[in-house]
Amino acid sequence: MEKEKQMIDSCSCTIIHEDIVNKVKESMPQEEKLYDLAELFKVFGDTTRIKILYALFESEMCVCDIAALLGMNQSAISHQLRVLKQAGLAKFRKEGKVVYYSLDDEHIKNIFDQGFIHITHK
Repeated sequence: MEKEKQMIDSCSCTIIHEDIVNKVKESMPQEEKLYDLAELFKVFGDTTRIKILYALFESEMCVCDIAALLGMNQSAISHQLRVLKQAGLAKFRKEGKVVYYSLDDEHIKNIFDQGFIHITHK
């Protein structure tokens, strides 16, 4: 019992349930993985990127068509697509001079589906 009341490093908290703390600590992903996850969620923090991803759920599209769909200029769309590519959310292929963008994989759609379930379950 006394062992359970150890102090946590620099925190003034007392451990009440050491077994739970240890179990959670063991299952916690590596710091680098948590950082990568936080970076992924940051990419989802922009409405324009969300709109682009939704468009790509429906169809592979070129920059011009995405720009027309969203009423934005091509350079703004290209910038957002670059962010999506760097995050591993979008991929591209060239056909002549035209570059077509699509989702990198189906996981992205699943993340969105879960997000919508969460915000609409009230």
